[in-house]
Amino acid sequence: MSRVVIISAVFPPEPLVTAMLSRDIAERLSVTHQVTVLCPEPTRPQGYHFSKKKDKLPYEVVHLPSFTSPESKIIGRLRESISFGKYCAKYILEHKSDIDVIYVNTWPLFAQKEAVKAAKKYHIPSVLHVQDIYPESIAKKLPIVLNKTITKIFLPMDQSILLKATLILGISNSMIDYLSSTRRVHRSKFELIRNWQDDDAFVNYIPKEKESEDFIFMYVGSIAPSAGVENVIKAYNKLLQRKTKLIIAGNGPDKAKCVQLANDLNNESIEFLEVSPDEVPELQSKADVLILPLKKGIAQTATPSKLTAYLLSAKPVIACVEDNTDVAEIIKEGECGIIVPPEEIELLTDAMHNACNLSKEKLNQMGQNSRDYALKELSKEANLTKLTGLIEKLIPK
Repeated sequence: MSRVVIISAVFPPEPLVTAMLSRDIAERLSVTHQVTVLCPEPTRPQGYHFSKKKDKLPYEVVHLPSFTSPESKIIGRLRESISFGKYCAKYILEHKSDIDVIYVNTWPLFAQKEAVKAAKKYHIPSVLHVQDIYPESIAKKLPIVLNKTITKIFLPMDQSILLKATLILGISNSMIDYLSSTRRVHRSKFELIRNWQDDDAFVNYIPKEKESEDFIFMYVGSIAPSAGVENVIKAYNKLLQRKTKLIIAGNGPDKAKCVQLANDLNNESIEFLEVSPDEVPELQSKADVLILPLKKGIAQTATPSKLTAYLLSAKPVIACVEDNTDVAEIIKEGECGIIVPPEEIELLTDAMHNACNLSKEKLNQMGQNSRDYALKELSKEANLTKLTGLIEKLIPK
């Protein structure tokens, strides 16, 4: 039986999309292959409480004793990536003779580097799944001088990582085009795999009759700096419509700051919740409009996985992203929402106002468009089948 190793930066019980992707891949491949998952001890998201219960699984999970940094601080995250990469490389060295292929979905850039370098050294095919573009994603958050320095130092490292990987998976066409061009890696080495959600959990959920008469705007996901949830709060606070509510569900490094902002504004119609993955379909069904905010430049190099969950919930989406991005392309093609330039608080307020004044029929049609597009283009079955097929093609005969 062939041996597949899955290197995953996060893994259940961590309730993150990347963790669910790796779990689904492990489950599918374990039907016909021996599968081992390498991951750190669970720590994400920060503040989440993990059950100690151990489930019986059809694959092996090895928790490596690497350093973890759930808090979003550069030095901690850097140490985490280096540490996990070293432990993964050590495992590959110790088991190189019985590993047939390695799937890598881990922290950039150091953990990626160590994993693909070890795979290349021992002639093991590797599939690198890129979820975000580094160093650009981190460099954009720094002053211009540091931005240029970071890019100059680390862009060649990322190029080397991509060249060493046997196959590269990107989550959007715009990401693949950008990586291929800037890293000088041939386009044929990339494959498009959309991130997926648990389709059945959303499609099979039967919404209950709405209890509140309020028009509900909702954000569900990590409250991280890249999202700019504070801009949603500021925009909503300017909304003069009566009988509205803003629900922000999730955890993350910016949650305390957002809660404080809502308190300072003394806006009692803003509510903060915590939500587990199995509660997301029910919670999102209560929204009239779901909001996807991103800071400037973020959507140009990343496609948030929560977009698929939003669309599967059959709700219109207000997305704060640039026009020439994958998120904007999906919403325009699907005719399922409104695009607002990022960090434009007044324009976001206007979009909220316009959404409140749409007819119920129009909102329902946009919501149905959301689900139809997600099932056709972003579904779990289509993308999981394609991804596992690509991994299996690399297994030596």
